[in-house]
Amino acid sequence: MTRQLIALLGRKDEPTDAVEEYCRYLGDALQAHGFHLQIRRVPWELHGWRESLRALQLQSEAWRDTWVLVQYTALAWSARGFPLKFPRVLRILKSAGARVAVVFHDVEPFASPRLIDRLRHRVQARTMRRALELSDLAIFTVPPEKLSWLTVVPSKAAFIPVGANLPFAEVPASQATSGIPTVGVFSITGGEQGARETQQIIAAVQHAAQKLGRIRLSVFGRHSELREEVLRKGLENVPVELSVEGIVQPEQIMDRLAACDLLLFVRNGISTRRSSAIAGIAADLPVIAHTISETAPPVTDAGVVLVSPNNQNELNEALVRVLSDASFRAELSARSRAAFKAHFAWPAIAERYAAILNSR
Repeated sequence: MTRQLIALLGRKDEPTDAVEEYCRYLGDALQAHGFHLQIRRVPWELHGWRESLRALQLQSEAWRDTWVLVQYTALAWSARGFPLKFPRVLRILKSAGARVAVVFHDVEPFASPRLIDRLRHRVQARTMRRALELSDLAIFTVPPEKLSWLTVVPSKAAFIPVGANLPFAEVPASQATSGIPTVGVFSITGGEQGARETQQIIAAVQHAAQKLGRIRLSVFGRHSELREEVLRKGLENVPVELSVEGIVQPEQIMDRLAACDLLLFVRNGISTRRSSAIAGIAADLPVIAHTISETAPPVTDAGVVLVSPNNQNELNEALVRVLSDASFRAELSARSRAAFKAHFAWPAIAERYAAILNSR
């Protein structure tokens, strides 16, 4: 007998929605366990909160005793990161008799020294604590003991890492055989953070090219095209073959990764919720990444070389070592392959979901 599940999302992210992709891949994998996952939205940005909540109230009448997996990111439920209406969404579901599981994709409140951001931080922390109270099950995409706002891990909390939002259970074997060491960068953050990431990438690749000679840098994914001019200017007169693309189709992402020797991931630290980093693990690649408070197993079981966030020299030397040492790369690649199969492949993730949902 097939059991119905509902994945409830807020505002759609543009131009790509990683949470929706997550739900689609999860739904496909859950079919093997007798679950049928339907994706629904609360489109408050289109119809306003009053009409959207009224519509949710009517829809949820059919969801009694059904698990509703409510996907939480702050910006999915608020235009400016003040998700004050999110607890009301959960109360409506509870009133309808639904079984509520909150999936925390944002696991920490936004942090910044600005006054408005400090207020945003407090609102988000309070919202997340209230969501935890209202839920029947809380699924965290990083180990909950790592979270600053959670002093005691409740029995209803579960940890399930995210997977790579990519269409293949098995990835093509590495095609990085041109003889030119190839560094992959999959997506760059927007805004000021992305500007800092770009400078870190430039400095590391400059250093590696000076030590090793000609290098190829393949940059693709979200916001990449916005950094092309800075990348080209920063790498001119350096023996680097630069390729910059914006968003590419999921099928093409695996081809891009397979043509690389490693993934350079400087997007605010690696953790089990960073699907763009896990894409590199899925492609059996070594990954060089910053370590942060969220960094923990099983992502550290993969072929990940961790460096300090503010230590450019450490990043530079890590890149040179991985590119220059074939046996070390092979060891890291094998670790990534094993970790992906055990923890980050969608069948493994779906098995974890099914075990938790069937036990409650």
